[in-house]
Amino acid sequence: MQTVSSYGVELRKQNIPLRQTLGIYRSAVCYLTEVYGKVWEELSVIPDAKRRFNAAEHLVHTTKKNIARFGFDLRFPKMPSYLRRSAIQHALGTVSSYETRMELWEKEGKRAGKPRLVYENHAMPVFYRDVMYREGTEGKDEAYLKLYDGHDWKWFCVRLLHTDMEYLRKHWHGRTASAPTLERRHHKYFLRFSYTEEVTLTKTPVKNQVVCSVDLGINTDAVCTIMRPDGTVLGRKFIDFPSEKDRMYRTLGRIRKFQREHGPAQAGGRWAYTKRLNTELGRKIAGAVAAYAEENHADVIVFEYLEMQGKISGKKKQKLHLWRKRDIQKCCGYQAHRKGIRVSRICAWNTSRLAYDGSGLVLRDPKNHSLCTFQTGKRYNCDLSASYNIGARYFIRELLKPLPATERSLLEAKVPSVKRRTSCTYADLRELHLQMGVLKAA
Repeated sequence: MQTVSSYGVELRKQNIPLRQTLGIYRSAVCYLTEVYGKVWEELSVIPDAKRRFNAAEHLVHTTKKNIARFGFDLRFPKMPSYLRRSAIQHALGTVSSYETRMELWEKEGKRAGKPRLVYENHAMPVFYRDVMYREGTEGKDEAYLKLYDGHDWKWFCVRLLHTDMEYLRKHWHGRTASAPTLERRHHKYFLRFSYTEEVTLTKTPVKNQVVCSVDLGINTDAVCTIMRPDGTVLGRKFIDFPSEKDRMYRTLGRIRKFQREHGPAQAGGRWAYTKRLNTELGRKIAGAVAAYAEENHADVIVFEYLEMQGKISGKKKQKLHLWRKRDIQKCCGYQAHRKGIRVSRICAWNTSRLAYDGSGLVLRDPKNHSLCTFQTGKRYNCDLSASYNIGARYFIRELLKPLPATERSLLEAKVPSVKRRTSCTYADLRELHLQMGVLKAA
């Protein structure tokens, strides 16, 4: 399996013409998009993408045949060839996407809004190695970029943030990065480097697997359980970041107060800051889950397939809207794949509603929503019980799937609750494992 990782290195504030370079590159992309939109009928008949790109590039160069309708060399003189090809590729992709969306819009009976060709885009230049980008002296936090100063393209020394460079030296030393891309975020400029890795995911048989079942929550960020196929629990961990959540909730309170006094139109910057705090919280949760799974040598991380459809109402409406459950699973899955760990998902129905010991529905504590009471009177952590059920459902599915139909039906007759996956609990896994052992011995 191939994974691609990227990291943005911040550029220190210097008197370098980044804005001029970005401006002329976007002007070139806008100009090319407009022209390729007019001659798309000629380019679309070329089936091969490489030949189409070559034909589009030939239109750039000034000749007696196309100087009247194009004249790119006269408008953007001395533009580096690699940067020009990047602009051509971006413009071709924009026009091709527009034509595809236009065809779909016409096939659907012109119901939705009509697509439009966007010329003013947010294209960012790629600094190709040796011709646009050169590494600085080893050990120094600097690089050399070829930039446009308003008159000509020249080499400029760029200082890079020391902490970012230390991270790259520590975690990516000896690996070749792709050509960096210029990026602008939060009024700052970054060089984003990408690294490609070949990773082999674990192929451990189900009977020998160790899984890390994760229950994502709102009160407790995540509850992890390390489990074996026979139901043996090897470890448990409650992952929570109370200080980060408290900081975010304080900013939400300030936003509410500010909006009461000044209106919602003036609170854009405050909302952006809160969203960044929430994004960082999701990354920390994902990193903690992946690190715990690696620490316990887990082969699979099991999540719930969470669906939040319909209108959200109630006292916890805002918390549910800010809950980055999908981003946490996506980020954790990426980190797990880099470490050779697989990721799986199970149906989320009734994982928290049913007690792990098979006693039936639980009663949530109205004052402390993390605790619940079983039908037997036992009080337990609801999220921990759900994590047991999540791991059990994964093993029940994987153990029954490869069996022949006759053997599977025999086991389902002895353990009827495993027929319906949405009602399986941890107790059903223990009973299923016991019956499989009896059947194997017989």
